[in-house]
Amino acid sequence: MAARRPVAGSGALATCGLESILEALKLLLSPGASDSGSLQITKHDVLLATLSSNLSALEDKLLKDPHWKKLKLLRDEIANKAEWPQNSVDVTWSFTSQTLLLLLCLKETMIHLAADFSPGKPSLRTPEAAPALSPDTLSISQQKTVQSVLQFVVTFGVCPYLVPGVGVPLRCRTAFGAVVQDVVCLSAPPDATRRLYTSCRILLNIAHHTSLGSLIFCRHFGDIAAGLCQLGFCPTKRKPLKPEEEVLTEEERTSSREALRDILDQVYQPLAVRELLILQGGPPQSCTDEKTQVRCRAPAWLRRLCGQLLSERLMKPSGVQAVVRGILEGAGAGAAGGSDAEAMAADWKKCDLIAKILASCPQQSLSPEDYYRDICPQILDLFHFQDKLTARQFQRVATTTFITMSRERPQLASKYLLEPVLAPLHRCLNTAEIPESGMAPGTILVTEEELSRCIEDVFKVYVVGNEPLTVLVDSLLPVLGVLFSLYCFTKQSVSHIRSLCQEILLWILGKLERKKAIASLKGFAGLDNSVSSLPSLCQFRAAAQGGIMITIKETVCDEDEDEALYQKVSSEQCRVEHLGDLLSHCQECGLAGDFFIFCLQELTHVAMENETELKTKPFSSKSVLELEQHQTLVEGQGQKLLVLQLLAILCERMSEQIFTNITQVVDFVAATLQRACASLAHQAESTVESQTLSMSMGLVAVMLGGAVQLKSGDFAVLKQLLPLLEKVSNVYPDPVIQELAADLRITISTHGAFSTDAVSVAAQSTLNRKDPEGKIEEQQQTSHEKNSNGSDLEQQQSREKSRQMGLKSHTPPIAQEASVSRTTTNYKSGSITTDQLQEVILSAYDPQIPTRAAALRTLSCWIEQREAKALEMQEKLLKIFLENLEHEDTFVYLSAIQGVALLSDVYPEKILLGLLAQYDGGKDKHTPETRMKVGEVLMRVVRALDLYRQDDEHRNARFSVSSDQGWEWRYPAIDTAFSFTCQFLIHITNMSKCGDEVTACLIAVAKTDHEVQVRRAAIHVIVLLFRGLSQKATEELRKYFSPILKIYKTLDKYTIDM
Repeated sequence: MAARRPVAGSGALATCGLESILEALKLLLSPGASDSGSLQITKHDVLLATLSSNLSALEDKLLKDPHWKKLKLLRDEIANKAEWPQNSVDVTWSFTSQTLLLLLCLKETMIHLAADFSPGKPSLRTPEAAPALSPDTLSISQQKTVQSVLQFVVTFGVCPYLVPGVGVPLRCRTAFGAVVQDVVCLSAPPDATRRLYTSCRILLNIAHHTSLGSLIFCRHFGDIAAGLCQLGFCPTKRKPLKPEEEVLTEEERTSSREALRDILDQVYQPLAVRELLILQGGPPQSCTDEKTQVRCRAPAWLRRLCGQLLSERLMKPSGVQAVVRGILEGAGAGAAGGSDAEAMAADWKKCDLIAKILASCPQQSLSPEDYYRDICPQILDLFHFQDKLTARQFQRVATTTFITMSRERPQLASKYLLEPVLAPLHRCLNTAEIPESGMAPGTILVTEEELSRCIEDVFKVYVVGNEPLTVLVDSLLPVLGVLFSLYCFTKQSVSHIRSLCQEILLWILGKLERKKAIASLKGFAGLDNSVSSLPSLCQFRAAAQGGIMITIKETVCDEDEDEALYQKVSSEQCRVEHLGDLLSHCQECGLAGDFFIFCLQELTHVAMENETELKTKPFSSKSVLELEQHQTLVEGQGQKLLVLQLLAILCERMSEQIFTNITQVVDFVAATLQRACASLAHQAESTVESQTLSMSMGLVAVMLGGAVQLKSGDFAVLKQLLPLLEKVSNVYPDPVIQELAADLRITISTHGAFSTDAVSVAAQSTLNRKDPEGKIEEQQQTSHEKNSNGSDLEQQQSREKSRQMGLKSHTPPIAQEASVSRTTTNYKSGSITTDQLQEVILSAYDPQIPTRAAALRTLSCWIEQREAKALEMQEKLLKIFLENLEHEDTFVYLSAIQGVALLSDVYPEKILLGLLAQYDGGKDKHTPETRMKVGEVLMRVVRALDLYRQDDEHRNARFSVSSDQGWEWRYPAIDTAFSFTCQFLIHITNMSKCGDEVTACLIAVAKTDHEVQVRRAAIHVIVLLFRGLSQKATEELRKYFSPILKIYKTLDKYTIDM
């Protein structure tokens, strides 16, 4: 395009004002007075008549008005130097030419006014006053006039001459545009291409002025760019034209191309991108006018050109932002927001379009790798905008682009996108690559800002994007250990990235293959050292801004080794607890259940391993091989303890719905059966193993009994239990479990077509326990037990609840237990028979703990209800209860204690003497634990009976404990046996019967016993003695004040503990 030509030496330019030029422009735009009475006049005729009338009025004004004489001289001077045809038969072109001349006059006048302006010095008295405006500044009304003029110039001088498919046709814009398209005479000289070239050249010349250029490009950049594309790149006819036949010379075409690239570089880049996309071919705009035609598709040369120009915009610095803004801001979500900005943020289709544009390598790039190297850093910058609205839009675009690139070119995306995002986490793992100067204690490896940005970016890409591509999942696996360590650290205090870390871990664990997920959880727990974790020389630390940073750990001094060991042990404990918290969110997907089954299988391996004793041989006398073996053995013991700790945490944190399908239930039962078989192989059968085995087999019976609707595929899974059930039925010593295992095997093999009574009864009993009415009835029958022995029943209920954890509240008993439980709930007072009583008595000797405990509770219930058949066999029942006191299971011996206490309440004189004899004379016959249990029975009897039944046998039994050899026995016996009596001494009418004996015994114990616990118990009883006597203490204990005070003084002087 031709450069601007300043008009030098013109006196008119110096004296012509802006007002006259703007008045002339207003005159050209003034609407004409049409003859509304004539119906024959059309819109086209009105428009042509108005244009002709305004042109004539302008000429008359310039010739006759003396105030416009200077404007006429300026216009004529510029017109004489103009090189384009100004007059034409076509009125529209004549109007456009005169308007362009006036705009040139306006530009030259503004330039001279600005050149002659010299602003004065600011006044020191009023420094706050605004500086003087330049005389070339246009007011708001003047700017509106110029904008209207530019609109007419583009409408009459540019748009009508664009070929179909280039730009938006006038017919598709407004009704006035359709009229203009019809009135323009393309056959009249000058040629349409020459007119387009002239209009674009003059508009670009005017745009050299800053304020006028902003008005032109703000609204008309797209039309001018379309005209330049057509002038510079539209292919000509195949036959070469003669020089006199060519409309544009090659020089003019070249200048059009250069002008196009210049304005594309000068304007706001998002605006350039948006207009190029429209030129390339946007969606067709709907036209309501019947006469308008559908918009043509952009020609191929224009689509290629726009694609090339868009790629150039993209390859420039900040080109990604320009492309994104150019697409998003056109939807109303501009830099300042917009009314439909929220709708734009939710438009994923548009985000996908931008992602495809950014992920496609342009032809101008040397290679895809070069393109990714330049573009990927800009894509990552889209994640870090501070403005909330803009950030939300850009982050969605960045996430979609990230995923699209990872899907199309995973290797390049891993190198240029994933590695930079995960670099702070990899820096902790690759400490060997850090120079020694950077490994000084206290050195910051990862700053607070880097770590926060890394976690936030990972969350946006992985969790928000939610696309489990292989490259994404594989890239996150090496740093999972560091992420989990960071998650554990955030749990220690308040942190804004805690929820992000948790969501990332839950996402990756849910998307991984189940084997890899279990392996990752093993690494989190410390069971698998192959999973990378935070190196020992690195540590997380709280940062100044409330975030977290990673530093080199300080050197541990010898004095701090104990503290370091404590920190290590406590951190391992916290890791296991935090892992339990994390798995509590993974129950629905089944991961928690699978990991629980894995821990059970590991427990089976622990049972199968040969126990090796840790030798106490000094380390100095061990060889290197022996030291390695010792280290391996120690690590193995640690792994076993860790497995047990994991199981404890999982049982505590998981809910009843931990198992989500039949396969997991079968795996759980299989692990239980395998552990039972392993325990038998090592001769390590225990009560707990027996209970767990009964519970798991009962669970299978429930499923086979109809609690779960089983399909053919479920029976295929259940058949995995057949070999284990066969082994249990052959080798397990308990005949009841053997029989149930054989019956379950038959039922599974026949797909439930044949089921024995044992399976049906076990399943039905378990289902009955789920019945709330049955529970209510049982609670009503045992209400007295709860009042008299609330603490023991709470322990029992807690024990039963712990057995139900993890199995959806199905606790299947074996057949005998079901029978006993049914006997307890179905038979009321006076309805039991001798056969039923004998059946329950036999069950009281059953090796199965639930069966035995249920039988003892049933007998106790009958005694409380005064069942005649049961009371007739009081001696036999007492023998049964006393024998069960020897049992090691809490559930059993507490039931026996309850039975003896109830029996003593019915026959106190007969039962109590036997208990006292066993309590006092059983030092050599019974273990201290049994004597403690008998003492517990006596205490319950004392509470249940009236306190006046205190004879010599009672007191002798209590006093005898003070001479027992074991202090572990003397301490609790004195504290419990004496204390209860002393608190109620106020109700005893004759204190002299036992006052001397009690006081003498307590004084002797407090003075002579060597154990501080026993002396403390004696002092405690003396305190209760005063409390029990209350106001009578001064009367009853007057003669004992002196020795008691001596004891207190002696203990206060020589015993620190007191």
